[in-house]
Amino acid sequence: MITPHAGGEPVLPTPLALPRGSSTVLRIVLGAQLRRLREQRHITLEAAGYAIRASHSKISRMELGRVGFRVRDVADLLTLYGVTDEDDRQALLALVQRANVTGWWHNYNDILPSWFETYVGLEESATVIRNYEVQFVPGLLQSEGYARAVVRLGFPSAPDEEVERRVRLRMARQRMLRAEEPPRLWAVLDEAVLRRPLGGPEVMCDQIDHILQQLDLPNVTVQIVPFSVGGHAAAGGPFSILRFSQPDLPDVVYMEQLTSAVYLDKRDDVDRYLEVMERLCIEAEPASRTREILVGIREELAGRS
Repeated sequence: MITPHAGGEPVLPTPLALPRGSSTVLRIVLGAQLRRLREQRHITLEAAGYAIRASHSKISRMELGRVGFRVRDVADLLTLYGVTDEDDRQALLALVQRANVTGWWHNYNDILPSWFETYVGLEESATVIRNYEVQFVPGLLQSEGYARAVVRLGFPSAPDEEVERRVRLRMARQRMLRAEEPPRLWAVLDEAVLRRPLGGPEVMCDQIDHILQQLDLPNVTVQIVPFSVGGHAAAGGPFSILRFSQPDLPDVVYMEQLTSAVYLDKRDDVDRYLEVMERLCIEAEPASRTREILVGIREELAGRS
């Protein structure tokens, strides 16, 4: 957090205290710090834009972390905002360099839409990921065969090479679950997700086996909402909630649509979805029964193959 010196100058994090995370998250953190500095000095967006020969809308995008940063621009803004201590300046300029480093997912820019690229960057830095799904197994829990069936369903005319690249991207995202400091993944699945034979019974059997393997990880929890519940709290459809360790980052609710996505971070919106998620967890079968339920469904599917 930025706090003032006794003389009124802001104190910025030292390089050792710089936040960790993907470039997506670091841009958001850097933008939030720049916004706080600007507001402390009561400087308008227009005045800040004039100082770096840009529009006020560019300053707004920078403060939201939606664009990259130039070292020169940030240096000029720090001067405008009264940040003169060299250690303080270097701390933020070092953050600029880290925020501009491209993530591994940029290798998939040819198949990764910008609205989903943001999610992948946020997901990479989240400490807790909570999913609710009604149709598909969450991407972080998909087996390779199941992922391939999902991709072919969404892109029926895509050539095989593109399909395989999309599958590889999905598999690459899953590496975080076995990282040195992995996020906590807590997924709530409607029973329909497991009953729908996407790709056929054999693919679904492999998919259930894959979930069972992932449940061996201490950071993975899965609950299932059975058909017997009937209507439930999340009648609006699937969503994800991401939580971060950085104090400048609020929880984010993510809802994917056919050709775009919605991101919510206002406290009232997030609290509403957190409430729905908690109710879903109560309505779902306890996590202690997940293995039993999965094994039962797998046995039924194996009998059909």
